[in-house]
Amino acid sequence: MADLSTDCLGLRGQRVLVTGAGGGIGRAVVERLLAAGSQVVAVDLPGVHCPAGTESIPTDLGCSAAVRQLAQAVGGADNPLHGLVHCAGITRDGVLWKLSDEDWDDVMRVNLSSSFYLLREMIPLMRERGGAITLISSINGERGKFGQGNYAASKAGLIGLARTAAREGGRFDIRVNVIAPGLIQTSMTKELPAKVTEAALQESVLGRLGTAEDVAGVALFLCSQLARHVTGQVLRVDGGQLIA
Repeated sequence: MADLSTDCLGLRGQRVLVTGAGGGIGRAVVERLLAAGSQVVAVDLPGVHCPAGTESIPTDLGCSAAVRQLAQAVGGADNPLHGLVHCAGITRDGVLWKLSDEDWDDVMRVNLSSSFYLLREMIPLMRERGGAITLISSINGERGKFGQGNYAASKAGLIGLARTAAREGGRFDIRVNVIAPGLIQTSMTKELPAKVTEAALQESVLGRLGTAEDVAGVALFLCSQLARHVTGQVLRVDGGQLIA
């Protein structure tokens, strides 16, 4: 059987930065990229363990200065950056009239501001050779969600930001796309009430919940040369939740 990582994906030896690399989706993305022969720069908060076989750089992505330092660390011309998969994100759920300023600000900082900081710093590193950027949003950024006004707003804003970046980066052969997962089985979603999980399962036309590996497979595609003419898109990985 042909080696897909060599014949189709074009990722062998390519350097890809993955944020949230210690979490469920981020870790799965890292593993897929490593299997495809990529060099992975794994980014997560200080103290979070990232997968073996990566170049780990602890960073608070909600801090503009820290992201600038990250860009300086990965921006060498002798080992250029090919891709970015931004998986880091948090939730602070509550109905609108019960959300504190801190709940709102923390989610916006980690989910949306971090995306802006990364795009601002990483696009210049890719302009000479092109590259692929994938941001992880959510179907709740498209439809809204009871009790997740801050999260839904941050993920909706991320879609608009990504489409703008796709327009601005296209002339440099930089592709920018978004993955919008439905409810994915991770350690974070395991803490959800059973009724929330059951509702998501009932929404799924495939009759199952997604896994981190389902999202990682789409991220791998978007990083690869198979997606060389795909940009500015939102790809849902939700088992049909949003169409049900």
